[in-house]
Amino acid sequence: MTDVFSRAKRSEVMRRVRATGSGPEERVFQLARTCGARLRRNASNLPGAPDLVAPAARVAVFVHGCFWHQHACPRGARQPATNVEYWSAKLARNVRRDRRVARELRAQSWTVVTVWECQLAHPERVRRRLLRYLAPAAAVAR
Repeated sequence: MTDVFSRAKRSEVMRRVRATGSGPEERVFQLARTCGARLRRNASNLPGAPDLVAPAARVAVFVHGCFWHQHACPRGARQPATNVEYWSAKLARNVRRDRRVARELRAQSWTVVTVWECQLAHPERVRRRLLRYLAPAAAVAR
């Protein structure tokens, strides 16, 4: 199957995919702020540069796009129809990197929380989950 976009249009679309400050990341940040913890964004000093970090609780939060990080949901199960060899290898590298980064953070005594893009359809569930991990940080911050 050929791409529905021209090469120029596909390039434009791919340039718009953000590494930081994405819509899902912003929604998780807003939900996490309601938990009362002090948060930092994109902690480049930690393995994998977690999207959100609560240093007091040693919690690192990653917000993963289901497709890009191969979540076990319908969106994550989709496979590219063009340039399959390249994209399959790329997505597999993403998954391996995610596992390695989580191991490195846990070895440094960090709790790793992954929020998947599809989970944001139920923001209250995500907020309750974040609260479970971030509540200790909120208590320390007060």
